[in-house]
Amino acid sequence: MQFLEGLNDAQKKAVLATQGPLLIVAGAGAGKTKTIVHRICHLIEIGTKPSEILAVTFTNKAAKEMRERVISQIQAIPAVLREDSIPFVSTFHSLGVFLLRKFGAYNGSVKRFTILDDGDTMSLIKESLQYFGLDPKQNEPRSIRSIISRSANDLLTPDQLLNDSNPRNRMSGQIWKRYVALKHEQKSLDFDDLLLETVKLLEENETARAWCHDTWHYVHIDEYQDTNEVQYRIARALAGDRKNLCVVGDSDQSIYSWRGANIKNILEFEHDYPEATVVLLEENYRSTKTVIAAANEIVNKNTYRTPKQLFTNNADGELISVYAAYDENDEAKFIVERCVEQLDNGVAPDDIAILFRTNFQSRAIEEAFLSYNIPYQVLGVKFFERKEVKDVLSYIRAAQNPDSLVDIKRIINTPVRGIGKVTIVKLFAEGKESLSGKALISVTKFYELLENIREYSELHSVSETIKYIIIESGMQHAYKEDKVDGEERLENLEELVTLALRYDHFDGGEGLEKLLEDATLMSDQDNLANDLGSTKNNNAGVKLMTIHASKGLEFGTVFVTGLEHGLFPHERDSKLTGADAEEERRLMYVAVTRARRKLYLTYASMRTIFGMRDVRLPSEFLMDVPDEYIERESRSGESGFTTFYL
Repeated sequence: MQFLEGLNDAQKKAVLATQGPLLIVAGAGAGKTKTIVHRICHLIEIGTKPSEILAVTFTNKAAKEMRERVISQIQAIPAVLREDSIPFVSTFHSLGVFLLRKFGAYNGSVKRFTILDDGDTMSLIKESLQYFGLDPKQNEPRSIRSIISRSANDLLTPDQLLNDSNPRNRMSGQIWKRYVALKHEQKSLDFDDLLLETVKLLEENETARAWCHDTWHYVHIDEYQDTNEVQYRIARALAGDRKNLCVVGDSDQSIYSWRGANIKNILEFEHDYPEATVVLLEENYRSTKTVIAAANEIVNKNTYRTPKQLFTNNADGELISVYAAYDENDEAKFIVERCVEQLDNGVAPDDIAILFRTNFQSRAIEEAFLSYNIPYQVLGVKFFERKEVKDVLSYIRAAQNPDSLVDIKRIINTPVRGIGKVTIVKLFAEGKESLSGKALISVTKFYELLENIREYSELHSVSETIKYIIIESGMQHAYKEDKVDGEERLENLEELVTLALRYDHFDGGEGLEKLLEDATLMSDQDNLANDLGSTKNNNAGVKLMTIHASKGLEFGTVFVTGLEHGLFPHERDSKLTGADAEEERRLMYVAVTRARRKLYLTYASMRTIFGMRDVRLPSEFLMDVPDEYIERESRSGESGFTTFYL
């Protein structure tokens, strides 16, 4: 029983509960990943084949970490030696891609399909609007996309939305129906489809469902509190009659209702599986006693939760610093000055995080960091969302699937080849045979380029293929000629080639497909992790990010900023009811528990929002923290406040 070593009693109970449904309620910093990894390894140790174990999480970063830790641990088991003899660890979306490519999407009719990213999806939504003569400028495509996505994840159909009493929903249903038709024509799936088609596959295709049950005898679902209705049904379908379903999560960290996450999935697990074993992981290994005490005081006021009380054997640690600033600029200066102190005391820049409720708060903080010449990094535009990177990926997809009109439209005149909009419209409407003269020559050369890329990719590695695309497409020449930002774009493409080296060991076209999947499914946290490991820049700077983006991360020093009523908690919180009304408090709990050693809480008495100067009241969350855990600070010689009142 080597995989019980180093575990506390609750973790051991979770590892040993191998049969039937299991709910692991894992508090912040309570070692949930370690527990899952040891449970998987224990299953293998007692005779379960690694290939019979499935583990599903939400981000590529989390899946990669879990996979690596499992592989590292099972090396100690003599019977497990082959590289392919490992559990299947993936995200929900990657699992969907795997199953749909194995058994086929659209009721098994399509096994080779293109995955649409956000930009591709928006392009098709706009095209659908224009099909009905609607102006995208008057009908916000992103808003319509949000309505469609939410409806899809609630398992509604376009026809149901068409019959809705709300006129905007009815219009969105009309657009949705056209959008679905365009996807079918192009053999493409968006993010929602990867899950929706998987649900249909598992619930309606007996062969696929039987294969999953015969293959995976033990199913693990991480971050179960973040699952939506579709993911809930995937988990239920995978569990089958064995019901060897282990879910891990924390209702106190359910902060994604706006994405469709349903906290009821974890709160009602025992109702769904009355025979379930429930294990509480309450010992925190991350933070000081002071931080944990404050976190408990904050979250214990919620009622929609699994009751638990975090504790730690770590030191008491420093008191929590509270600063009442005059305005957002004073707040920013305080933050930067305390960062300077931390840096002078030997704290690494990337072990400091500035967290905020909404993105607009970063502006004043960024300006302060710039004025003090302190390196910082804002969690912003994703690497794979940069135009030049997306262009290369579109070349790959178009070469593999010439039916992908979204990709053809994106790159047919990138870089400029003299193929105008009129030619593109005529090409899409009537085909290449309708063209003549220079237009026909240019289009023919373009399709020859795609064919050359496809043939080249079959004989060369992923990184070599991307180099080939950059050169042969003319992108390299065009960006060398661009004296404005061409150099930066080329550096990004060079980084893409470097990244592609990770996929060179795959056989045939598998490497390109894997790169495309990973690029498309990449999340904010994955992007941060990749940026931190960039070969171009160590990015050793203080991290600025939203609290939502910080979930799953930890830092030695954390600043939680903008703790003002109407900002955090957000003003919309007052209009919510039930569990939704408690989400802001859960968000505060997540923010506080990111800190290992030192926690700062700041707010401003005045703040400029949308050009208006507002008087602000301190957040109720500040009053949740007992005075015994707090020290109030001021800026020397400046007009900060040292007390606050509600």
